Amino acid sequence: MDYKAEFLEIFNKYVTRAGADKMLEWLENTDFFTAPASTRYHGACESGLVMHSLNVYKVLKARNDIEKLYSDETIALVALCHDFCKINFYTEGTRNVKNDVTGQWEKVKVYNVDDQFPYGHGEKSVFLVDRFVRLTVEEAMAIRWHMGGFDDSAKAGSFAMSEAYRRYPLAVMTHLADLEATYLLEKGTSAVNKR
Repeated sequence: MDYKAEFLEIFNKYVTRAGADKMLEWLENTDFFTAPASTRYHGACESGLVMHSLNVYKVLKARNDIEKLYSDETIALVALCHDFCKINFYTEGTRNVKNDVTGQWEKVKVYNVDDQFPYGHGEKSVFLVDRFVRLTVEEAMAIRWHMGGFDDSAKAGSFAMSEAYRRYPLAVMTHLADLEATYLLEKGTSAVNKR
């Protein structure tokens, strides 16, 4: 499947705000279309990040088609851009793994985190998107809090996420779409961890 072509088709169809063309130009000069979505788990494979972004879009769009709360542009922008924080975030490496069949040690590919801009997760995505396309408050909240309880701020005891979820249904919908894409749609998509 050509994830890049699918991403561009959806993005170009729905995202029409000023700066969208500059955002795509920037994306072309990053690793967004080839990067993994994680180091070992969902989408730990080439193009895993764009695959994950598309899966979040499909889940979020299906929910919004029922609820009819948000524009197609909002759904596309939030879902397709929610993990921009992972652009230029991973490097490829290798590690030795013992082959259970042969008993021999073999080098296997792994992904490592190399965060050149340690600004947080959701907040980093908001920052990167907002450099090109002006987000609404609700769109920014949805991208910022898409990680839910996995976000470091939530682990530290911040109540901001709860308040964002109470005020902005899109934030809850995006978190649920991210969970469904990660744990259901993308099960078994890791090239480095076959569990």
